[in-house]
Amino acid sequence: MKAPAVEFSRPLLVARVPSGGSYEKLKADAKECLALAKRLDVPALHALTAEMRARPWRGGGLKLEGELKADIEQVSVVSLEAFRHVVIYPIERYFLPPGAVNRPDEEDDEADPIQNGEVDLGEVVAEVLALELDPYPRKPGEAFPDHIESDEVVPTRKSPFAGLTKLKPE
Repeated sequence: MKAPAVEFSRPLLVARVPSGGSYEKLKADAKECLALAKRLDVPALHALTAEMRARPWRGGGLKLEGELKADIEQVSVVSLEAFRHVVIYPIERYFLPPGAVNRPDEEDDEADPIQNGEVDLGEVVAEVLALELDPYPRKPGEAFPDHIESDEVVPTRKSPFAGLTKLKPE
């Protein structure tokens, strides 16, 4: 089975990360932004950057911390109009070599496996963006008309189909 193409690939060799860690800056080019927009099913991704610190973790593993910034266009679920905005999301991921197991007492999230001695930083950024994007985006200031966003119970109205029961033969 052929592995899916990665739109934004920036491999980092885990063995080359110094004991004090390294700082990594990533920037997607126009072609990568276009491919990621298609993957994320958004009208456009105008820019994507990330800054991370990679540090050795638990003897052969890797810890990534930082943030991503994306200039993205999404379609509002209220007006169905495209709108452009900037999002910033934190990145915190852990990686372990194949065969290593998370300790049961660890409070850290599950660690991802290190593949062939490297971690693809671009794919990490793309995954975080995909998971953090609001699945029901709204333009700033938009709301559904006559929609109450509270915990109050709204009395129910008479169904428009209630009159049809009179037509039903007995």
